[in-house]
Amino acid sequence: MFSLFKENLPRFVFAKRIAMVVVLVMFAAPSSDAGILTYDQDVSPDVIVGTNVANGGFTVDRSNGIEVGLRAKVRFNANNQAENTFNSNGDGSYTFEAGQPAGTGFSFAPNSSSTAVWSFDWSINSNFGGVTDKKLDQYRYELAIDFNPATAITPANVLTFDPINGPDPSNGQNWFDHAFGDNTTTEATRTVGNAGNYAGLITTKNVAQNSWNMEFFDVPTSTTYFFDANVPGTFDISLSVFELGGLSPLPLASTQITVHSTLSSASATVPEPASMLTFAGLGLCALGVRRKRRRSQADVR
Repeated sequence: MFSLFKENLPRFVFAKRIAMVVVLVMFAAPSSDAGILTYDQDVSPDVIVGTNVANGGFTVDRSNGIEVGLRAKVRFNANNQAENTFNSNGDGSYTFEAGQPAGTGFSFAPNSSSTAVWSFDWSINSNFGGVTDKKLDQYRYELAIDFNPATAITPANVLTFDPINGPDPSNGQNWFDHAFGDNTTTEATRTVGNAGNYAGLITTKNVAQNSWNMEFFDVPTSTTYFFDANVPGTFDISLSVFELGGLSPLPLASTQITVHSTLSSASATVPEPASMLTFAGLGLCALGVRRKRRRSQADVR
C-alpha cells in the first residue's frame, strides 16, 4: 500500500549540490559495477514511448543484467510543443528555464502553474543484452521524485513509489500507461499498458518506458508534494531496481538525475543542432486527498 510515512521513503536521499552530507547506501549493490553512471547515453532497445522521440541524453546504469535510464527534456517550447532537446550538462544534470509553458500546457490542466516546461523520461530494461531472461515483474522498483526546490535535504518532500508494480500515486490504480516491449521492440511495435493488459505485460515484457511531468504528481493543497513551475530550484529524480521479496536492501541497478530550473535561459546548456528538432504529437493520493487530473499517452511526446 502506498504510504507517506518515513519508512517507505527511498533507501537513499538525493545528494544535492552544496547540501548537507548524508551517509546512506546510495549506489551500493551486489555487483561492484552497480551504480556506476554513464552520461548522454542511448537506452535499449530504443526510445519506444511517444511519437518521433529521439534516443540519447540519458543518464544510465547498466548492472546485473539490468539497464535503467533517466533524462530530462523540453516538453513545452514557445509553440507549446515538445522537442528532442535535453539540455544535458554531461554530468547527470539538466538545465531549463523556470516558468510555465508559453502556451497553455497540458489540455487536461491548461495554464497550470504546476506544469513544468520540462518533463523527465525513464527507461527500464530488466534483460539488458539478453543475459538474464528476467521479466519486469521479477524485480521491485523505486522511483523517487524530489519536490523541494531548495538545496536542503527534506526527505518528507520526496515522493517514492514503484512505477511497475504500483500503485500509481496519481490515481491509486494498479496499472500505468507505459510503453512496453522487449529487446527487439520499436516505437511502431510497442504495446501501451491499460487496465486490461497490464498484468500480462509485466509478466511477459522486459522493457518499460514513460515520460512524466511534475504536473502529474503535484498536490496543490499539500506542502509535501507541491510544485510551482515559476519557482527556480534544483530537483532530483532517481530510479532503482531491487530484488523481489526484499532479499537484499541494496539496489541491483540505480540511476539519478538533477534538474536545475533557473531564472534565465542564458544559464541553460545550448543543445547541439541535431537535438533541436521539434516533433509533433509527443491524482496523487496524499493523506486521503486524490487528484482528479487525467493524463494519457497523448501527453507523452
